[in-house]
Formats: sequence, C-alpha cells, structure tokens
Amino acid sequence: MFEKLANYAAKQLDIDVADITPDSTFESLGIDSLDVVEMIMDLESELGIELELEDQKIATFQELADFVETKLN
Repeated sequence: MFEKLANYAAKQLDIDVADITPDSTFESLGIDSLDVVEMIMDLESELGIELELEDQKIATFQELADFVETKLN
C-alpha cells in the first residue's frame, strides 16, 4: 500500500517518488490538508472503502498506508 500511495502522491504533486519514504511527513513534502483530502477521496473511490480520518493522527506515508490496510482487512 505504501508504494501505491507514494506513486500517487509523486504523480499528483509532480515530485520524485524516490523522495517519498515511509517516514516522510506530508508537511515535509509540501502536501497540504487539501491534497491529503483529495488523495483520501481518490483512494476511497478506487478501493471501494470509506476512510474516516477525523480521529486519526496520521502524519507519515507509512501511517496512512497502515491505516488503509486496516480498513481493507
């Protein structure tokens, strides 16, 4: 899931996928809250699941990937 998220972000934000590590924060890559919301909406549509992040403290790509994995299982 991490690779899928990293590839999506790299494509959407025109950044090098090699710059995205599991510990990369959204902030460190210049990803704002609107970009995160858009990414979540696209993931929900693609995966056919609902991802409610209101109560989640997600700051890194790995944390988001882990969260999505829990929703898929």
